[in-house]
Amino acid sequence: MAKIYKNGQEIKTYSRKDTLITMLLELIVSALTLMLASVIFKGFYIENFMYAILTALLISVLNATIRPLLVMLTLPVTILSLGILSPIVNVIILKLASALMGSSFIIKGWIIPFFISIFISIVTSTLNGIIVKPLTERR
Repeated sequence: MAKIYKNGQEIKTYSRKDTLITMLLELIVSALTLMLASVIFKGFYIENFMYAILTALLISVLNATIRPLLVMLTLPVTILSLGILSPIVNVIILKLASALMGSSFIIKGWIIPFFISIFISIVTSTLNGIIVKPLTERR
């Protein structure tokens, strides 16, 4: 059981089941976003929905492990560009996922993935707010 406190008072308790359901919903939303991006953008290809789920899972693992290191390494450039180049870390994560997934997930170039990463971030956070958050708060 995970408990959330605000001002010293317990406001919500999550079980492992709630956390797992939330993670699965967020994974499905990320996979749907990847599929949508592959339909909209040229140079961005995902073979099918199963590979989209695997890619979303891989991106989640890369974000948890490699992203903090990349953020630290790119921090000086991000500060000098006033944050405009911060999606470069997302592009690197997408390129790493593409290299690891092989021919089932392909990203071409470096300029278009910059805009794809911004699109994925916006759509995923919007869908998580519209779909995942209300479903998990109802429980």
